[in-house]
Amino acid sequence: MKNVWTVPGYAHVRELGSGGSGRVVLAVHEATGTPVAVKYLSDRLREDPAFVGEFRAEARLLGGLDTPYVVRLYEYVEGPGGAAIVMELVDGISLRVLLKQAGQADPEAALVVLKGSLLGLAAAHRAGVVHRDYKPENVLVASDGSSKLVDFGIAARRGTTPGVAGTPAYMAPEQWQGRPASPAADVYAATATFFECLTGRKPFAGENFAELAVQHMEAPVPETEAPEPVRPLIRRGLAKAPEQRPENAEAFVAELEGVALAAYGPDWEERGQRKLAALAALLPLLFPSAGAPAAGTTAVATTSIGNSAGWAPGRRGLVAAGAALVLGVLAALTYSASGGEPVGASALNAFATSSASPGGAGPAPAPGPSVSATPSPSPSPSLSPSPSPTPSPSHPPTVTPTTTPPTTKPPTTPPPSPKPTVVVGAVSVTLRETGPSLGQATVTVEAKGTAPVTVVLEWFNGDAEGKLGSPDGSPDTLTYQPGAAAPLVKAHAFSGRGCYWGVRATTKPAAGNGSPTDQVFIRRCTIS
Repeated sequence: MKNVWTVPGYAHVRELGSGGSGRVVLAVHEATGTPVAVKYLSDRLREDPAFVGEFRAEARLLGGLDTPYVVRLYEYVEGPGGAAIVMELVDGISLRVLLKQAGQADPEAALVVLKGSLLGLAAAHRAGVVHRDYKPENVLVASDGSSKLVDFGIAARRGTTPGVAGTPAYMAPEQWQGRPASPAADVYAATATFFECLTGRKPFAGENFAELAVQHMEAPVPETEAPEPVRPLIRRGLAKAPEQRPENAEAFVAELEGVALAAYGPDWEERGQRKLAALAALLPLLFPSAGAPAAGTTAVATTSIGNSAGWAPGRRGLVAAGAALVLGVLAALTYSASGGEPVGASALNAFATSSASPGGAGPAPAPGPSVSATPSPSPSPSLSPSPSPTPSPSHPPTVTPTTTPPTTKPPTTPPPSPKPTVVVGAVSVTLRETGPSLGQATVTVEAKGTAPVTVVLEWFNGDAEGKLGSPDGSPDTLTYQPGAAAPLVKAHAFSGRGCYWGVRATTKPAAGNGSPTDQVFIRRCTIS
């Protein structure tokens, strides 16, 4: 291609994948001969300042991760001609591709897949990061049978409320409701993936978005479909209430090892890895090292980021790399339950980043191979900005952008911050039916000040217009930050059989107009 900007110091070998968000190429670092994956951001997205800001912020979120189970970032380069991420290269394929070929996996092999990817997730949880999109497409199986978790494209800080996002077939009940991000939701998604490995199907098979939401929130855990020895893991990991699951990936790994040891003996992991390697060996042409033709990248925001030794947030030249902040909104969903497309698929094609490790890479999720992280004995390219002398391959690369984002040095003695205050002028709420048992409330808050506003939503079910009826489930608590333009959106699965659903919004501090309500007459009922 003519007049296409490329990262200096790399020789391109071939394209691995492309899409609306950009393209991924296999390249070689000219100074060391190390193969890498280079993701080039599309010109369209590079011209969006808001996106680029989130693109950088995501790397700061994940930059502290130091684990061989998350892809390593070599370099982020940004200049007048383009922006690119240089990453490790791995010769591997996604778990989705393996399941498509094999249908399901032996319990020992499934346990190995789960453990390997959970170790990457555990590192994220220790750093306060919640993945929010654990699924077979984001689990990589290398040629030796090892497994890794990749793609932190919609990751969020623990405890934040970034909105409803994820892939519906694997989303925890609280994730459907837009509750704060928590490691327990990742445990749920990992268990759903584990169940699919064991049985060849997803734990819940709703034919549409609404059915799937209700099943995840209300249907019994299908543990009896899994082999009996591993049912405790399914039962715990798919528990409806987050407090009934292992609290994080590290705790889940401990339970997994106990169950595996008791059921399959001390050599379970070695046997399972051999079985995985044998399954992967059935698909040699899909490995990046095979030189397969380029395939399209996923249309969904999927980013995997790691960090090389010596790279740390706050270093001079730090630029956020490899991510997009994606917020799915229930009101704007287009979803195919059977296909498992992520929430808000049409809105999520902001950035499809593939990540990788030494040996090769392929485009992100199925049907092609997945470019993802894998540790390797191969030397890492050591990079520094021109015109510096070529560094030694034995030293880790540094993040060296051509364009450095502005930084502000804090004063030696910062002035005391004023105590946050807020006044709530008004609050409004509207309710609409989005499925047979699913409603969605939209809350608008008018407030002045700096302190956050707490919004409590109470749900009701009844048979009379103008009367809220009986409480339906537990109230939900949301947080509104004054100045935010977007309204708060909250989904609720109604359990009552009445024809009128209702909602009441109350703020703390109290709004000037009190606690407004709204009511909707649902479709299953007819007006007599």
